[in-house]
Parts: sequence; structure tokens; C-alpha cells
Amino acid sequence: MLISTFARAATRQARVAASAMGGVRNLNLHEYQSAQIMKESGVNVPFGIAAHTVEDAVKAAAEIGDEQVVIKSQILAGGRGLGKFTNGLQGGVHIIDTTDVKEYAEKMLGGTLVTKQSGAAGKPVNTVLLAKKMDLAKEFYFAIFMDRASGGPLIIACSEGGTSIEDLAESSPEKIIKVPVNITTGPTDEQIETVVNGLGVSGDKESAGDQIRALYNLFVDKDCTMVEVNPLAEDTDGKLIAADAKIGFDDNAEFRHKDIFDQRDHTQEDPREVAAAKWDLNYIGLDGNIGCMVNGAGLAMSTMDIISLNGGSPANFLDVGGGAKVEQIKAAFEIITSDPAVKAILVNIFGGIMKCDIIAEGIIEASRELDLKVPVVVRLEGTNVERGKQLLEESGLDLITADDLDDAATKAVASIA
Repeated sequence: MLISTFARAATRQARVAASAMGGVRNLNLHEYQSAQIMKESGVNVPFGIAAHTVEDAVKAAAEIGDEQVVIKSQILAGGRGLGKFTNGLQGGVHIIDTTDVKEYAEKMLGGTLVTKQSGAAGKPVNTVLLAKKMDLAKEFYFAIFMDRASGGPLIIACSEGGTSIEDLAESSPEKIIKVPVNITTGPTDEQIETVVNGLGVSGDKESAGDQIRALYNLFVDKDCTMVEVNPLAEDTDGKLIAADAKIGFDDNAEFRHKDIFDQRDHTQEDPREVAAAKWDLNYIGLDGNIGCMVNGAGLAMSTMDIISLNGGSPANFLDVGGGAKVEQIKAAFEIITSDPAVKAILVNIFGGIMKCDIIAEGIIEASRELDLKVPVVVRLEGTNVERGKQLLEESGLDLITADDLDDAATKAVASIA
């Protein structure tokens, strides 16, 4: 949750720029998937069974064999416990009698859960996790993520957990400890002791330290961008248990962890971003009505800024990269126009490696094959620009050309006025 706070503190445009420059599409897994990876890494996790159907949920509860179980919606967004289903069910996490599992599973599976972090549209629930109810004495917060300031992993721990760490960070920041770790040597014994004491562990501190090391080793060995446990709990015997699990992975390490990346749940992602990735394009959906297709993060930022300065609002960012082919340009137009909010498209290309005539050919083919119903404003500059402009002029299509970026933004905004 705390890492989510830092992410949300950045502007949406910063996210766009990061995506454009690095092709960032970090993998996030569901709790049940993350818990299994933690278990394999020596971390204590509650016994649980994932269920994709109502029948499987009932069987899972029977296998657990207790009078009560915990049923947890599996979506890639925080705040599940305080979320609400579009069908009216309040909360995505419940402690219920085993006899009620069928009723709850029917309401949760196939439903849409809306949380503070899911966006207004919510996320589909295709899986629920049936977990053994634990007797927990204390609940803590624990996370590891990469920190730019220290240039390496940062451990965050708090003696209070299970609730919103964001709120606690505002009301009682002194309760949160931060321990930067040298990634080449790993955490020292003193650092582990600092974390254990900061959590307020009352049980076996050596065993607790082993759990902290296991979580750190998981972070490094699996090329994680984030490991978050909220709550990291202590049971009545003083044993630390990862009662929740959230792990993010660096996509640049996919070649090393194919088994993990095969677990990606595309139903939790924007389908336009999924489609863009298949064409090696970087796409981020925004909330405006002017679709943008550019090459390069700096140009993307400038394009969106100037659209806004001219009274418009960007509907997306789409980076075609430096070596796009005609087919990729066509795919880019398909992705942009799949958003019903898009009322105009602004193409802004500065040709270096990406040649303007290739962009022009893609625009022409896309316009003809897709029968575009929205105005298309094109600004080209750079390599083969004259040939690109010639192709556009000779195409016979109703395309709007622009001399510079300000001219392009002005015409895009005016085209939908």
C-alpha cells in the first residue's frame, strides 16, 4: 500500500514518461500467486486454496475443514476489504462460516469489485482465495521496494499494519522505519535487528529475522520491484506469518522467470495496453478526447502539455518507438480509436531513426482500412519529411497537416470544437 502511495503521488504524465523511456510494464501477481512464491522462498504463509468456480470454493472450504474461513477476492488493486461490488456486496474480504461459502462465492466470482485503487470501473473477480482463519496477536506492515534516493532496496516496516499505511504515514510517520540496503552485500545483522525491533516482535526474534531475510532474498532472487506484506502478522505462538502477499516483478527479467511471467492475468489490465504490448508499442490510457501518437517521451510530454495549453485534453499517450513498421502504425490507430472518447487524433513525429515516410504510409493505410471517422492532424519533422508530406498530400484523404507542434495542437482542438 505504501509503495502505491508513492506511485500515486507522481503525476499521470510522469507515468507516461517512464513508460515511454523504458517500456515499463512491470508484472503484478494476485495474492494467491504471490503467497505460493513466498512459501517456496521459505516465508510462512497461511494455508489457502484458490478457487475459480463456486464449486471449487465449496470444495476448498471443506478441505480447510474449519467452521470459519476467510474468503478473499483476487484483484490487482489494494483496498479490497473496504471495496464494494457493483452488485451491492460490501467488501472484498470476509471471514464467514463455512456453510456460507457458496453464497459469498456466487456474489464474488464473476463480479466487479471497486476499490480506492481500482479506478471507478473496478476490476473483475475471476478467482477467490479460501484461507485458513488465523489467530493473530499482532499485525505489522512490511515492504521492500527499489528506492531512487538510496540507489537500492529500501525496507519499510511499521509496528501497525492490516489497515491503510497511507493514513498512518500521515498521522504517525514516526512509527514507520526505513532501512536502505546495500544490494551488493544484502542486509546486515544490525539492519535485520533494526527491522525486527521496529516491528515490535514479541516472539522469537531470531526466527523473525530469518523471515525478514527470506523476504529480502525473495526480492533479490526473483528480480522484484516490490514485496509488500500487509499485514505481516504474529500469531499467538509468536510466529511471523505473511497474512497477505503482494509482489511486483521487473519485466526486464522476464527471460529469467518465465514460470512467473506465465501467470500474468491480462483480465486485470487495460486491454488497450495489452494489445499495444503485442505490437511492441507503449500505450497509456488517459481521460481526455484527443488521441496522441508520438515517438519519444519528451515529445509525448510536450504534445500533451501543448494540447492542454490550447484548451484540449489528451485521451492517451502512444509511443511508436524508433523503428516502427507500417503494420505497427496501423495497429496504433486501431488501439487509439478503440477508445470511444477519442474525437480527434494528433500525430506528432520527429523523424530520426523513425522515418517520416514510414509514418505517412501507416497513416494512409490505417485511414483507408479503418475508415476513420475522427479528424486526424499530422505534424511531421525530420528524416524523409518531404517525402512523408508528399505521400499525405497525394493520398486524397481528408488529413489535416500542421507546420509545427503549436499549430498541430491548435488544429486538433479546433477540429472538435
